Amino acid sequence: MGLLEDGLRKTGIEEEKIPSLAEKMEKYISEIIICNAAFNLTNTSDHDELVIRHILDSLAAYKPLKDFIAGLPYGGRQVAVGDIGSGGGLPGIPLAAAFPEISFTLVERMEKRCGFLQHCKEELGLENVSVLKEQAEFVSQKSFDVVTFRAFRPLDLKMAKKLLRLRKDGGILAAYKAKMENIKAEMDGIKKLVPEYKVIGLQVPGLEDSERNLVVV
Repeated sequence: MGLLEDGLRKTGIEEEKIPSLAEKMEKYISEIIICNAAFNLTNTSDHDELVIRHILDSLAAYKPLKDFIAGLPYGGRQVAVGDIGSGGGLPGIPLAAAFPEISFTLVERMEKRCGFLQHCKEELGLENVSVLKEQAEFVSQKSFDVVTFRAFRPLDLKMAKKLLRLRKDGGILAAYKAKMENIKAEMDGIKKLVPEYKVIGLQVPGLEDSERNLVVV
């Protein structure tokens, strides 16, 4: 687990969480490798690439998400996160394993992938996860404090409206994105709907030469 544990430390995850989290993520990686050919979950089945490009990439947003969640005036209720277009569970499953106190809903429209997500929930013992077989536009409004997605379609006006309606009052949309120039072009296309947004640079261990950002609306 050297590569994985070292990477988790570099993302800023607390030391006491790392052994359990690393064990869960190794199980998750094994499930992806076994099922990838049948379900087309990720673009690789190589262990180390899955660690860096998928697990650590998903968890690179741990600290900014933790800071936002800490500032929510939620009055003791459980914070709710929706991972939209979850696919194979990225970033939802790594984040749910890192935030066991928060409720995660993995929203996925394909039945076979939902079956995989449910299997992973059970294998990893993620009691804070639920799987919802649904398209984003049919999910109830104001369902989540944080709406997140990764490797999803570009944020055009139609999709942005669908996703933004899922936020609770005071909530955010947190989109995993790559190059700043592409982000600017994408967001310029929806500036009438989203006049302001924040870009947080993410440092992914093992991908130091690749630009990764979190766009927060």
